[in-house]
Amino acid sequence: MPIEDGRDIVLSLSNYDDIEDAVSITQYAEDLGYGYVTMGETSGRSVPVVLGLLAERTEEIGITDDVLSPYSRTPSTLGQTAVTLQEISGGRFRLRLGASSPALAEKWHGVDFDRPLRRVREAIDIVRQVQSGERLDYDGEIFSPNTLKLECPPPETPIPVDVAALGPKSVEMAGRFADGWVPQLLPIDGLRERMDDLRRGADLGDRSIDDVRVALHLRCCALEDGDVAREYARQQIAFMVALYGPYYRKAIANAGYSEITDEISSRWRDGDREGAYEAVTDELLDELVAAGTPDEARKQVERFEAVDGLDAIQVSFFGGMDDDERRQTLSALAPE
Repeated sequence: MPIEDGRDIVLSLSNYDDIEDAVSITQYAEDLGYGYVTMGETSGRSVPVVLGLLAERTEEIGITDDVLSPYSRTPSTLGQTAVTLQEISGGRFRLRLGASSPALAEKWHGVDFDRPLRRVREAIDIVRQVQSGERLDYDGEIFSPNTLKLECPPPETPIPVDVAALGPKSVEMAGRFADGWVPQLLPIDGLRERMDDLRRGADLGDRSIDDVRVALHLRCCALEDGDVAREYARQQIAFMVALYGPYYRKAIANAGYSEITDEISSRWRDGDREGAYEAVTDELLDELVAAGTPDEARKQVERFEAVDGLDAIQVSFFGGMDDDERRQTLSALAPE
């Protein structure tokens, strides 16, 4: 079974021209003792298909996604997907749900990005109903599947359903209804603040925060040349603040870095990429990522791991890193 607490690995499938390379680094991470492998889905490869391949080609590492959305698949389809991947992996799968972003919903899937919180909330319920094996009987505000039931054997044990979220209300929802919470790109103090929202949600659901697996998506680079690692990080953070989506920029700004995020965005809009990179301060880097020499990166990861309530670090990478640098980072940050 997967290692529930510790360190996981996040793959960016767009980094691999050959899917066998993604299989290879997953097997490498499994040998190093990482607990889960996960990956996001945008407009590239279909993540459930890749997860099925990884489940078939590994033995112990957990399989999960970061994340699947009820804007791209119906909740019933998400439930079918979870049941199938649980069967293929021999019980190693966790399903992660999230609203994704307006850009993906509207520009790629061609659907309105309306009521994201409610949509994810109903998807959690329906996924659980699907995997129960009982006939669907759900009368939601958005989804109302009924009558039919799963035509294959339901899983012997329930598949955990996690939520990726950043805002206070969505994190509260994760604490109240989900089995796990997956945050990313939050400064340490912002992460602690959201933990309070998670606890409030758990209290509302009459449950303990200990029942919610918290796995932080943390971008990392550990190289002997720490300056190169920091430059990868600086460029990635500038890009994400300027273009990756309003939720991340807002979360960083609300944690006390609004002047910096405004400066980064302004320079990027003006076409001054180098100026945007320079606007990312060392202080902000240390609050958001783990980048530097192996020793520096390990200490930075440990700072995040010290946050009360955090169960796992998901080691992710920066754009521009090659496969050797990703493997160096995995080795340097491997679970002890």
